[in-house]
Amino acid sequence: MIQVKRIYEEPTADDGFRVLVDRLWPRGIAKEDAELDEWCKSIAPSDELRKWFHEDTDGRWPEFRSKYKKELREVDEELDRLAETASDSGLALLTAAKDRERSHAVVLKDVLEGKA
Repeated sequence: MIQVKRIYEEPTADDGFRVLVDRLWPRGIAKEDAELDEWCKSIAPSDELRKWFHEDTDGRWPEFRSKYKKELREVDEELDRLAETASDSGLALLTAAKDRERSHAVVLKDVLEGKA
C-alpha cells in the first residue's frame, strides 16, 4: 500500500516506511522531529521543473505529469527499491505540498504502483 501524506500530519501505525520525497526540506519541521525513515531527494522533480510548475499549477498540471515521469526514468533503480519497500511494509510518500491532487507525490505514487 502506498499513501501520499503531508509531512505535517501525525504519523500513523499504517504508514509503513516513511519517506520524504521533496527536494527542499519543509519549513517548520525540525529534522529530529520529522519521524521519517528516509529523505529521498533524488526522486523529487528537478528545481527547474518544480519552479516552472509552480508558476501555473492548474494550467501546467498535465504537462508537469508527463515531464516528471520522464525525469523519473533516470532514477529507475531508486523507484524499484521503493516499490519493493511498498510491497514489503507499506510506504508513505511525505511532501510539504498543500495540494494533494496536483502534487509530484501523486505522480510518483502512480509510477510506483505501476511497478508493483
